[in-house]
Amino acid sequence: MRRTVPDECDVLLREGGIAHIRPLRPGDGPSLHRLVDRSSERSAYLRFFTGGKAGAHAYMDRVTEPDHPGRVLVAAVDGGLVAVAEYVPGQDGDAELAILIDDTMHHRGLGTLLVEHLALEAADEGVRELVAEVLADNRPMLRVLDDLGLPTRRAFLDGTVEIRMDPHPTPGLLERIEERAHEATSACLKRLFHPESIAVIGAGRAPGGIGHRILRSILDAGFSGPVHPVNPHADRILGLPAYATVRQVPGPVDLAVVATPAHTVLEIARDCAGHGVHDLVVVTAGFAEAGETGMEGELLRICRESGMRLIGPNCLGVADTGANLNASFLPHPPAPGRLALMSQSGAVAVALIDRANALGVGLSGFASVGNKADVSGNDLLEYWEDDPATDVIALYLESFGNPRRFGRIARRVSRRKPIIVIKSGRGVSGERAVHSHTAAAATPDVAVDALLKASGVIRVDSVQDMLDTARLLGTQPLPRGGRVAVVGNSGGPQALAADACERHGLLVPGLSPLTRGRLRSQLPASAAVANPVDLTAGGSARDLAFAVETVLADPDIDAVLIVYTPPFGSGLAGTRHAIIAATATTTKTVAACIAGHDGLLDGRIPCYAFPEQAVGALRHTVGYAAWRARPQAAPAKPPAADTVTARGLVAADLARHPGGRWLDHATAARLLGCYGVRVIASTKADGPDTAAAAAESTGLPVALKATGPGLVHKSDVGGVRLGLSTPGEVRHAYQEMADAIGPAMTGAIVQPMAEPGVEMIIGGVAHESFGPLLMVGMGGAAAELMADHSFRVPPLDDQDPAAMVAELRCAPLLSGYRGRPAVDVAALREQIAGVGQLLDDLPQVAELDLNPVIVTTSGALAVDVRIRLAPAAPPPSPFRRRLR
Repeated sequence: MRRTVPDECDVLLREGGIAHIRPLRPGDGPSLHRLVDRSSERSAYLRFFTGGKAGAHAYMDRVTEPDHPGRVLVAAVDGGLVAVAEYVPGQDGDAELAILIDDTMHHRGLGTLLVEHLALEAADEGVRELVAEVLADNRPMLRVLDDLGLPTRRAFLDGTVEIRMDPHPTPGLLERIEERAHEATSACLKRLFHPESIAVIGAGRAPGGIGHRILRSILDAGFSGPVHPVNPHADRILGLPAYATVRQVPGPVDLAVVATPAHTVLEIARDCAGHGVHDLVVVTAGFAEAGETGMEGELLRICRESGMRLIGPNCLGVADTGANLNASFLPHPPAPGRLALMSQSGAVAVALIDRANALGVGLSGFASVGNKADVSGNDLLEYWEDDPATDVIALYLESFGNPRRFGRIARRVSRRKPIIVIKSGRGVSGERAVHSHTAAAATPDVAVDALLKASGVIRVDSVQDMLDTARLLGTQPLPRGGRVAVVGNSGGPQALAADACERHGLLVPGLSPLTRGRLRSQLPASAAVANPVDLTAGGSARDLAFAVETVLADPDIDAVLIVYTPPFGSGLAGTRHAIIAATATTTKTVAACIAGHDGLLDGRIPCYAFPEQAVGALRHTVGYAAWRARPQAAPAKPPAADTVTARGLVAADLARHPGGRWLDHATAARLLGCYGVRVIASTKADGPDTAAAAAESTGLPVALKATGPGLVHKSDVGGVRLGLSTPGEVRHAYQEMADAIGPAMTGAIVQPMAEPGVEMIIGGVAHESFGPLLMVGMGGAAAELMADHSFRVPPLDDQDPAAMVAELRCAPLLSGYRGRPAVDVAALREQIAGVGQLLDDLPQVAELDLNPVIVTTSGALAVDVRIRLAPAAPPPSPFRRRLR
């Protein structure tokens, strides 16, 4: 038997349950025979045809033999084996697929999960086609194979259907996998936020105790189902019968909240598992955050084996205002609304909810995830994506468990609902030393920015900014563009608003002649009718309403910011009514700035105390609207990559250098060539004479560059000489380099001089916890000084290479600046796409610099390349569904 998955894993079933998938073990024989015994005759017939149960038992004997050639997986639920699946390699690259599932597990998505995992294993093992023979009346299995997402062919033979599948992953397969994962996660978390019964374990009688506060919160929220306090030292708590353990609670418990000392939690979790609890919220601290990683791991194991989802530990709890659920010890309950909030920090969550309540921003749901041992931001995004009560999603994150998966989920969710994120940890303290231009620029926080930007996520820096933006997104239509009109009664705040717009890339354009004429016809002579429209301190509420209505009608305006300073004009109350009336029927974006007042007008117009707040929210909203309006791009299409050769090169080099190294120029050039990246020809030299000979062979003039394991920035130490036109100059230059650099120089390379062009840099870095990041920028010796960079997280889409170039300040140089010829930007984009695919395919590439890449009128050529390899685990496959 062979191992069929990299490790064992837990998977989420269609209705939200949990199964454990692992390779078959030698001792599984009795469990497999019990699986056959539990199967109906009908199931045995559909799987083993006329062999029935006798054939099934014989099959189980075969698959457990030590020399069985099949790749076998089993699945367990609640500790018992409930399914077995395998493929057996045959002739000509084919493999026969077979599967048996416990009758009680039908229609829960387990068969699809097993086939998904086996297909990936088969593709890795070089299987050309998976072949399944299915009885024509076995419609469930035919449906599983048809819906999988793999290309299939059918043939009908004597009452059976032969289905042939290409197991190699495709975009269609990934799309179907993501759909199934989304369905399962949504179903799973629906039970968490809409439980039918709750137990509070550790609910004490003292009002200040956390368990008592959680119980009180549940009752005060008006939860309609049974609520059971669990406390062995009390008969009744808050008028409810108390039970010594959760096992004594009569009837089922969907949600259990644990607020007991850390040393008691594992035993309580086992009791909850034995009672069939669906979801466990552990508010108790003292786990991984206190160094008790083993205890936290055991808590997660108990939950996974019993099918419970775990929130926390070390958290505040959960809430859903639509379900009248507040299973938390928040100081103040969240008001009902349309904003969903997740926070890794309890303190930040308290500040957010208290401030949201004060501003009139209500919550649809809330989850404090604490140590995030199980349920994470990825899971909550999946749930809130379909939640009809949620319009905007806000996340406070301290870490990403699976950044690539977060990016895929967030990109999909952002097409429907805005996501606002505060990500802490912008500093770079504690980062390892880096040696390449790219690694110096591409910090982990830069990677976070690139990931969030590509996913359409709005990143903010403060609680105030998050709530300012959430108010606008949750109440107003998205703007069609960034053209803002400012209307108000005070020149100073309006000027501040206009200045803030300019700083944030928003336009404050002049109004059309028609609009100015209408304004001038009815406003006082003292009013300014340009943009900003200033009614002055004497402007009445009626004047303000007319100006707002008129400006909203201007087709060249996308959003209107109303700036009012009380108590001038008609006073605060009258002005508020005027704003509400003037904007009642508009379909454009409106925000108000009433000096000193934060909140909502009429529950639908966001109101800000200061102009900078309003403009900051507008800036985020305009950017999000522009991202959402762009069509979804297809994956990038770099030149055909030779990934087999590339992986072989990396594996061979790491076998010779287990700790990793900076590749020599020739190996780096070969690796880049696998991805269509053009590198200038180079000849090695180990002394002045061989350098001179190489120069003559190459053709003068030449460039001479020192090489050595520690030489990264060669020009900084005099290790680069250009335009050497005679063998003597080459010989002399080599000797000067060797004398200046010393033992660090172990040789040199000789290159022909590249034709003049624009110097660019293409680079990459792999962050240990985040993954790869691609950089493009202005190249040459001043690459770091100019800091003109654009970043993306691979894999790229087909618009990314062009967009990265367009974002650079130096982009005009490529188009022909001040009489210079335009260069081959298409060739540069191909190089970018190739490096992006290399970084995505090869996690062992720790640092990469192509500096410079010289872009000429006829192509793009890397003239200096540096690649550092380091051992790295493969990233989680997007095609293998598993709980982290």
